[in-house]
Amino acid sequence: MTPLEELVLTLPEAAQAYLEGRKLDEVECVIADLPGIARGKAVPAAKYARQDSFHLPDSIFYQTITGEWGEAAGAEGFIERDMILRPDNSTATAAPWTGDWTLQVIHDAYDRKGVPVPFAPRNVLKRVVDLYNKEGWNPVVAPEMEFYLVARNIDPAKPITAMMGRSGRPAAARQAYSMTAVDEFGPVIDDIYDFAEAQGFEIDGITQEGGAGQLEINLRHGNPVKLADEVFYFKRLIREAALRHDCFATFMAKPIEDEPGSAMHIHHSILDLQTGNNVFSGPQGGETDMFFHFIGGLQKYLPAAIAIMAPYVNSYRRYVKNHAAPVNLAWGRDNRTTGIRVPLSNAAARRVENRLAGMDSNPYLCIAASLACGYLGIKNEIWPEKQFKGDAYEGETDIPRVMGEALDLFEDAKELHDILGPEFARVYSIVKRSEYEEFLQVISPWEREHLLLNV
Repeated sequence: MTPLEELVLTLPEAAQAYLEGRKLDEVECVIADLPGIARGKAVPAAKYARQDSFHLPDSIFYQTITGEWGEAAGAEGFIERDMILRPDNSTATAAPWTGDWTLQVIHDAYDRKGVPVPFAPRNVLKRVVDLYNKEGWNPVVAPEMEFYLVARNIDPAKPITAMMGRSGRPAAARQAYSMTAVDEFGPVIDDIYDFAEAQGFEIDGITQEGGAGQLEINLRHGNPVKLADEVFYFKRLIREAALRHDCFATFMAKPIEDEPGSAMHIHHSILDLQTGNNVFSGPQGGETDMFFHFIGGLQKYLPAAIAIMAPYVNSYRRYVKNHAAPVNLAWGRDNRTTGIRVPLSNAAARRVENRLAGMDSNPYLCIAASLACGYLGIKNEIWPEKQFKGDAYEGETDIPRVMGEALDLFEDAKELHDILGPEFARVYSIVKRSEYEEFLQVISPWEREHLLLNV
């Protein structure tokens, strides 16, 4: 048996099913950078089967979304030291949009001594999950992914517009949960389902959201690292499905003015590692102190974590009152106007939903930051404010409104840095500050329109 044949037998069931009766041609070795973009190399399958690692420079984590560089290399300077990237073959999955038989495999980053690279996003999330596990807890998450299908836009000077539906009319807004609206995007959704099935992903449901061409995909709950892997893969999958039908899929937090933004709501629960019981519920089904402490941690630490959950200047355009995005840290039961929501559930499924996170965030970092806030709440026994009842949009804004303010809060959050990793916090802050300063040099159409001749 060849090394390639031996490799295929070790792959996940969905990957083996995809390759049944076919020859694997290529493997894409990928890793998520700070924005969540897939970086890596494509190698012939036979070569992949013979190697146990490959190299990429650590500078991929110093790059801004525009391709510039943050001065985050440290004392030794910008020498672009090679990292050792090792495959996690449990993540092997199809790339069904390619012209040949290709698999994708997520890799983990290590230094030459075998120590995980502290600012690699997947390592950051693993660090947080390990902290939970050391306490005897098993964190469980379920992400909800919102995104827009929009008309092709190749001119950044032009506004983004809704895609054309199968009826020949542009997608309409304010049709939340409409099955007719979902049918408008039928061909794209069919490909999303087909790609997801080929990749072995289980979709819990697809719904039309409130924006023009805005959809939501819910994923089943599970291990945080596994779910972050799926969101990472899903973003690429959805983009590829859209391109087949002459439209774009965008995960911008606010792609179209006067339309709702796109969130990545995160549902959290915690299981006892020994018993498997939900620690948010007591023996009689009541809410436990840990349940309230988790909410208290979100309320206290989320403002400093917003720089991770809302990582771009556009992210803050989503936080608009009465526009389907929370602007507060209130918590409530079955209340979608609060930033922290406790959904309807039985005791075994009791969970806490963070509604502040944006879909433009890196899923590894966003889930890690959200779990870190709850972890600190439990460890520090922080009690939340009184449950909010009513319309929380009528209250004051509790979160940063611009990227610069969010970065100031993040840079001062030493407790959060200790959970996520001080070296990650250092690199992230430098890269995001560089990115923000790049943006501040751009003159917007609004400034030209209103200031050119009036001031």
